[in-house]
Amino acid sequence: MRTNRFGTVEVPVIGEGTWYFERAARAQAVAAVRRGLDLGVTHIDTAEMYGAGRAEEIVGEALSGRRGEAFLVSKVLPSNASRKGTIAACEASLRRLKTDHLDCYLLHWPGSYPLEETVAAFEALQAAGKIKAWGVSNFDVDDLDALLAVADAKDIACNQVLYHLKERAIEHEVLPWCEKHGVAVVAYSPFGHDDFPEAGSSQGKVLAEIARAHGATPRQVALAFLTRRPGLFAIPKAADVAHVEENAGAGDLVLSVEETARMEKAFPLGRKGRGLPML
Repeated sequence: MRTNRFGTVEVPVIGEGTWYFERAARAQAVAAVRRGLDLGVTHIDTAEMYGAGRAEEIVGEALSGRRGEAFLVSKVLPSNASRKGTIAACEASLRRLKTDHLDCYLLHWPGSYPLEETVAAFEALQAAGKIKAWGVSNFDVDDLDALLAVADAKDIACNQVLYHLKERAIEHEVLPWCEKHGVAVVAYSPFGHDDFPEAGSSQGKVLAEIARAHGATPRQVALAFLTRRPGLFAIPKAADVAHVEENAGAGDLVLSVEETARMEKAFPLGRKGRGLPML
């Protein structure tokens, strides 16, 4: 599988999201994570918010005996993101995940606590060996500029944002900012939220034609497009084995210049809107 630079390490471009994981049959979700590891889908993303910790518990079960294979990421809620609260939230996540460290820990979205407090907590957790890196999620350019006032760009591993074929707003400013400063960009909900192009639509036909040329599926083409630039990652949720196998198949799919141009035309960037889209 292709990899890109994520902080100081190389990480597979296709990962595993776990939002709403707790709604799936537990054994099925556990099997999906483990099958993903077999296929190189080692970037596992979760959060204390997902199912009020239940998603972390499922991931913890899935990684039993295989923790060393995973690049494990979780997130702290803004309401917990004081210096003391961030440390406590991280320790609770570690207990649910049954591990002694996270590979990366994120602030889920900007909140009311000063960024200085959250960053200080991240640094304390790093010093204690409880996290290896830290980053943010749902940060617009103004938020990133504010973060840069209290932290070095080299210390910001990633910005996790909404990014899919019909929602490319990050390409206006957020993606260029992150590329300039060496911050990885992780696409959540890369298939949209129940909004993937229908097979019979004009957009669906473009996806299908490109997919046939590669012996791939339309969703694999979408993931290849969304991870086409250095520093881009995608974390589609897959709570069953078939889905994670399909997602993993996009890991070595590279679109040609002509195919990328077709995708750009079929899914136009559009004008810059107000604010950063998020779910």
